[in-house]
Amino acid sequence: MSDERIQTPVLTPEDELDRSLRPKLLEDFVGQHHLRDQLLVSLEAASRRGEALDHLLLAGPPGLGKTSLAQIVAAELEVPFVQTAGPALERKGDVAAFLTALEPRSVFFVDEIHRLPRALEETFYPAMEDRRLPITVGQGAGARVVTLDLPPFTLVGATTRAGLLTTPLRDRFGLQHRLEPYDAGDLAEIVRRSAEILDIAIDEAGAQAIAARSRGTPRVANRLLRRARDFAEVRAEGVITAQAAQHALALLDIDDHGLDRLDRELLRAICARFGGGPVGLSTLAVAVGEEADTIEDVYEPYLLQQGFLKRTPRGRAATPRAFALLGLPAPAAAEPLF
Repeated sequence: MSDERIQTPVLTPEDELDRSLRPKLLEDFVGQHHLRDQLLVSLEAASRRGEALDHLLLAGPPGLGKTSLAQIVAAELEVPFVQTAGPALERKGDVAAFLTALEPRSVFFVDEIHRLPRALEETFYPAMEDRRLPITVGQGAGARVVTLDLPPFTLVGATTRAGLLTTPLRDRFGLQHRLEPYDAGDLAEIVRRSAEILDIAIDEAGAQAIAARSRGTPRVANRLLRRARDFAEVRAEGVITAQAAQHALALLDIDDHGLDRLDRELLRAICARFGGGPVGLSTLAVAVGEEADTIEDVYEPYLLQQGFLKRTPRGRAATPRAFALLGLPAPAAAEPLF
């Protein structure tokens, strides 16, 4: 079996379905209006000049559309799209293999670019600035540096933790955008669009019910839509109404705030076991049986945005809103609810 076959990822039906729901062009991309308008101008300018787009950095929480935007950039420019991830690049040879194989004006997408090994960053610097790739040939006293010319290309980096990028790497991106959580109106539009693609009957109230519980994230909205579809086909005559959506989400243990079981376990651990906090992240991770990185990257941001959690110098602390959600009395020292 060849290396190429070994490295080819096996996509599950859920993966294929997720890909089919992604917008293919910028006009189909819902939300992020300011970013979309800026990117539209940059794309049109690059197309008119026949040049590669400036290197582009996309930052923001998971599931907001960074990969979709990278694919859209390639589609709008009508150029090849090459994808990899920071952790997959382990040696300079890995970077060289990708860069030297690029066609002119290609889009080279590196997901999780903040996880790129620091030793490899310097390999990208001359490639991004001068389209040159220095390679060391040989070892010891006989080693020499050979510089390869690269075609013009666009590096699109995606990161959920922009603060972990080094300044020299970040500054080499001519275009830098941050994606923000979506509002309920945009999410409802995404749900309706996905329902049409999947040939699912859904009314406006059903779309709004799903959007309100999607944590501001299109990926979550599409996942909940698929589960609501299952419920509607089995128990609601194939139509996703508000009532069908609410029943489906109740089966998933997702409440009206979009909180799932682990969200509530986190809040209950802080409120009930640790008196509202503050409690350290590592201690909290052990208490709920989850990885600290997962709590920090996946669960905590939404709880902070919704006002259920706050960070203090000594750790995480629950707000009075969290106590009210769980039906627990807030400690006397807690700040007033209003």
